[in-house]
Amino acid sequence: MKSLIGKEWVDSSDGKTIDVINPATGELVDTVPSLTVEDVNRAVDCAREMQKSWENKSVVERCEIISHFAELVKRDEDKLAKLLSDETGKPLKEAYNEVRNIQIGVPAYVERVKHDYGNVIYRGTEAGQENTIQYTIQQPLGVVVAIIPFNFPSDIFINKVPPALLMGNSVILKPASVNPLTLTAYVELLVEAGVPAGVIEVVHGSGSVIGTALTKNPKVDMVTLTGSTEAGIDAARNCAEHCAHSSLELGGNDAFIICADGDLDLAVEETVWGRLYNTGQVCCASKRFLVENSVKDQFIEKMIERIKKIKYGMPSDPETEFGCLISEEAAKEVERQVNQTIEEGARLVIGGERNKAFYTPTILDGVTKDMAVAKDMEIFGPVIPIIGFDSIDEAIEIANQSIYGLSGGIITSDMKKAIKVSEKLECGGFVVNGASFFRSFEQPFGGWKYSGIGNEGIMTTLREMSRTKTVILKNITK
Repeated sequence: MKSLIGKEWVDSSDGKTIDVINPATGELVDTVPSLTVEDVNRAVDCAREMQKSWENKSVVERCEIISHFAELVKRDEDKLAKLLSDETGKPLKEAYNEVRNIQIGVPAYVERVKHDYGNVIYRGTEAGQENTIQYTIQQPLGVVVAIIPFNFPSDIFINKVPPALLMGNSVILKPASVNPLTLTAYVELLVEAGVPAGVIEVVHGSGSVIGTALTKNPKVDMVTLTGSTEAGIDAARNCAEHCAHSSLELGGNDAFIICADGDLDLAVEETVWGRLYNTGQVCCASKRFLVENSVKDQFIEKMIERIKKIKYGMPSDPETEFGCLISEEAAKEVERQVNQTIEEGARLVIGGERNKAFYTPTILDGVTKDMAVAKDMEIFGPVIPIIGFDSIDEAIEIANQSIYGLSGGIITSDMKKAIKVSEKLECGGFVVNGASFFRSFEQPFGGWKYSGIGNEGIMTTLREMSRTKTVILKNITK
């Protein structure tokens, strides 16, 4: 596949490419250009030039085009799901679910933008303004850069690219270099649907080179980034140098509190869902399991039995429930972090085995609150570190000791306790009787502390990707 710069699908100006490898098989799926800084700067210039013509289209016209894009994705969903599975290593059934989410998220943004009426401040609501009416309108930012990570490319695309286009911006899409193919196919479908090439562009290359070039370019008006905290801080710093907007959804080390009065069977199923989905490569996955000591052993026994029932296999098998990580390097990093935690005193209960990019579901018992994994070491893989606690106040203290604050969750039958914890935990989202892995398109999703700045979702993204202007009708009724 090629990059789209302006109206042309192009290779890198220096001819360099990036291999996209199926992490489950080691086979080459395709190649993409490894663009230069000069290539990327040209893309920004083209996006700025094309943006005004797109802004001049009516909301209805933009909505019709984006809705047609969703129809084209549905038409091609078999091909897209296979491509997503091949380049990412996620089970085919998970890939289908992610591609099909286009049909949930895109129509919701379309309807929301149609009903974003602004606000009216009528005359006489403030002393001295008896003859003045004020109203607000939303106008585009200009050029929006969308930087999307490898783990949920389609889902994260939905919350960045369609809303930015619907608000009249031009968009430069920067996928992860390890699995950019599905998102590049989406750009092809956006152009087929009627978004002018140049209004939508896709650029390929390493984040350290072209990601930095994009965030530093003074002609970029907004960067919306989902990725590591380190990448987010760099992007925010670069944007600040030219007063560009930035919206950041970053790392997490979410706490899942399991109380003795809760449903342990529910806790087990939520742990499978909330930690092992997408092989544990989820920003808002539960990553620290705080289990009340009186039921900790029972919970572990139930988890062992449940893990043994999971269907492992190649991601391309429609029956597979648990695939591989994005790369062998990612699996090696998980292996290193597990070994570090064991060296610190934790006990391996089950798992801890790696075969190239595959890593087995792993339970670590005996984790204490002073270990790295109990604080700020985010394991991006299928690892369940268990930390015992005796009181709910102790659990809250352990949960809040992390620099991260993305999401959290609790299993309990005591709703007073649940509400107390929901208010005390320092995080952007909280699930009662469920793992922290919850993100609907409607909710304002975002983290506290080092987990990000801003919110994404139907309720908030359109305003994040536009400017508010107040129009004053002075002395209109005099």
